[in-house]
Amino acid sequence: MRVMLRAHLDTQVSNDALKSGQLLKVMQEMMEALKPEASYFGPSEGGRSCTFVFDMQDSSRLPSIAEPLFEQLGARIEIQPVMNAEDMKKGLAALKH
Repeated sequence: MRVMLRAHLDTQVSNDALKSGQLLKVMQEMMEALKPEASYFGPSEGGRSCTFVFDMQDSSRLPSIAEPLFEQLGARIEIQPVMNAEDMKKGLAALKH
């Protein structure tokens, strides 16, 4: 299932991680683990954030995805199912049947 993960990073924790090089390491590890179809990095709600859109085939992966963000960056995260335009068209077409 295609999902979107948005992480809001704790400012002080991520400042320390930035200075130590840990922030880049965590983001690189996330990219390798998730193999996202899209990833974005920028400010949100007054702080650092990152957003990944990826295929989560098994919900048992959730702890291994979320814990590095919690433990190493003090993040608050949201994960929700999402659709691209093709998925939406397919879903809406199914409503007609």
